[in-house]
This record gives sequence, C-alpha cells and structure tokens, in this order.
Amino acid sequence: MIAEKVLFLVLDGISDRPCEALDGQTPLAAARTPVLDRLASEGVCGIMDTIAPGIRPGSDTSHLALLGYPPQDYYTGRGPLEAEGTGIHMTAGMIGFRCNFATTDENGLVTDRRAGRISGTAPLARAIREGVDLSALGVGFRFESGAGHRAALALTGEGFGDAVSSNDPKAEGARPIAIRPLSDDPADEKTARACNEFIRQSTEILARHPLNVQRAKEGLPPANLLLIRGAGKMGAFPSFRERYDLSGSVISAATLISGIGKAVGLEHIPVPGTTGSADSDLDAKMKAVLDELERKDFVLANIKGADEAGHDGKAVEKRDFIEAIDAALEPLLALTDTLIIICADHSTPCSVMDHSADPVPVVIRGPGVRIDRVDRFDEISCAEGGLNRIRGRDIMPIILDLINKSHKYGA
Repeated sequence: MIAEKVLFLVLDGISDRPCEALDGQTPLAAARTPVLDRLASEGVCGIMDTIAPGIRPGSDTSHLALLGYPPQDYYTGRGPLEAEGTGIHMTAGMIGFRCNFATTDENGLVTDRRAGRISGTAPLARAIREGVDLSALGVGFRFESGAGHRAALALTGEGFGDAVSSNDPKAEGARPIAIRPLSDDPADEKTARACNEFIRQSTEILARHPLNVQRAKEGLPPANLLLIRGAGKMGAFPSFRERYDLSGSVISAATLISGIGKAVGLEHIPVPGTTGSADSDLDAKMKAVLDELERKDFVLANIKGADEAGHDGKAVEKRDFIEAIDAALEPLLALTDTLIIICADHSTPCSVMDHSADPVPVVIRGPGVRIDRVDRFDEISCAEGGLNRIRGRDIMPIILDLINKSHKYGA
C-alpha cells in the first residue's frame, strides 16, 4: 500500500533542553504524550537540523527548508512573508516588514515588546490605515494586523530598498531606535525615511485610540508603538504544485507560516478560534486538517503555543501545552492512507528564551515506512531511530519517495 495523502504537522518550537523546573527533563520528555508516543512506535524516527548543525533557524527559514525551498536560495527576509500571511498580496520586488504592537511608558521607553501579548488589534490597524498619510513622501502602504501582537507593513510605489535597520531596541527599558539606511543607496534612504514617518504618525494615532485608553484604565499594557523589523524584498517562489505534483493547503494561525504557504501556492485555510497561542482551539484545527485531507493531497499544519512558552521561559506551561497538543492529535491515529510527518521547526529552550541550534525530533508514520524500535516521541528517544540525523531539506524528498512520486537518479 502507498499513501495517498500527506499531513505535515509542525509543532512549532516544541523541542527544548533539560529544564531545572522539570527535574532535568525537557518539556517534551516530561509531558504525558500517549498519542505522539504511539505514532513514534508505529513510524520511523530521527532527529533533524532544519538548516544545518550549529545554525539557529528562524521559523521562516526552517519552514522554507522543510518545504524544500532552501533558504540560501529563496529567503529574502521575514517581512514579506509575514505580510503575505496577513492578507497583503506581495508581488515580486515589494518591500515588506514584520511588526509588533508594543508598549512604551511616559518616558518613551519600551516596557513590553509584545504589549502584553495583546490580541484583537484589528481596530488599531484600521485606525492606522485610515489615519497615516505618507503621500508627501510619494509613498503608499498596506498595513494589516496578524495573530496576537503581530502585524505587517508593506510599502507601495517605486524606488524602495530593503537594506534598512529596525526601530526595535531588542530589550525592555530601552528607547526605540530611529530606522536608518544600511547603505548609501537612495532607495534605502527612501525606505528608512518612509518607515520613520509611518512610526511617528502611527504612534500619535495609537496613543489616543479608545482601545488603548481602555486598556490603560484596566491596568493592561497599551499597544502604543509599532516595532518594525525584518525588512525584505519579496522574491519569486516556484509553485508547490508544479514542483511536487501535489495540491496543498496550509493551516496555521501564525501569519508567517500562512504567508510562506501562500507564497508557494498552498491554499490558506483560516480556522476560527485558533490563535497561535496556548488558548488556541486545537480540536478545531485538527478538524480542519482532516477536512482538508479529504480534498487535498498535502496539508501543512502548524501549532505554535509551545514556542511562545519557550520564549517566555515557562517550562511547566510548555509541558502542559504539549499534553494539550497530544490529546488533540488522537484523531490522527485512525488515518490509514495518510503519510504523517510530525516534527519541530526549531528548538526554543526555556533556558535560552529564543531559538537554538539543537536538533529537533521527527517521526514519519504511514504506509511503506520501515518501523524502528523507538516508542517515545522526545529529543533523546528519536535520536535512536531509523532516520538517524537528517536536514530539513531532506524531508520532502523522503516524502516524495514514500508516496511514489520521486524520480530515479541515473539509469
């Protein structure tokens, strides 16, 4: 039997390092995960460097690698992909940025780079679109809110460059930095000037917006500043369908992942109730996955909440969310004609509170798989599996071979 469908499930940032709060275990090893463990026992396991050993992957570069688009060839910056994911249609050459709604105090110092992980920022984005005017600079823009505290900005017009810095001080208690060109190219100078003016005008709008006024009354951090970073020029991506002869969908609350999927031609399937955080409706996401497998050959799904817990250094919360993920995955056990790939895109150790280069666990379960002896899905157990240690860019060729769509190399 050969699998007819492919589910590629990325558990964002689920991998970790030993945590003191968990008696030296990783959150994944400490969690009760009967479903993931069963999938591991019925599949072939390994560990994976999504980019290469010792390279700390971004969520953007790792997902590109996992889909078989080596970031060395295709990555032009996170901003354009984030913008695509928010619903801004990015054509080749457009300049895009990722943004955070953030909080500053009365002295202008950043006190929370994520504005208390605010959600429901659509009214703020609408006010910015209606109130900011860059026409004096000969510049147009698109601005959309994303999941949680995230948003995206794209500049429209001619003569822009993408070699510009960020206003993000990368630390709390610091003052935002003026965006500056990173070259003498007038195109980069034009972009920096437009961004600084956009920030100036949007800050005035956010300061008086009723949503922020109400948040301040409730003792919540107001979203009164936009941090802009990840500048990039939108590239051109070969179609996923043409590349692999597979129809596909992407299911993710994270706008970055949705943007990557859309950029390569996967259909984005929005799922109400999914947030990209620990409060996400995982059952609704799994139902959407199963529905899409009925009509598409390939489904890329991303679950992100464990990554946020890692960034916040909360090992216990990360363990608990992993257990919630595991419970939601139970319907996958009934799939018999589907090749299921489950992995992380990178490690997000609670001790580092950022991505690390530690390899991540991976399991492939389905028809034709040579089942190994691994019976636990965690960082150490999977390292003993039959896949051994692979790279992210190896996954799609392995998938294509298992579903009988690979081509012979040589005669």
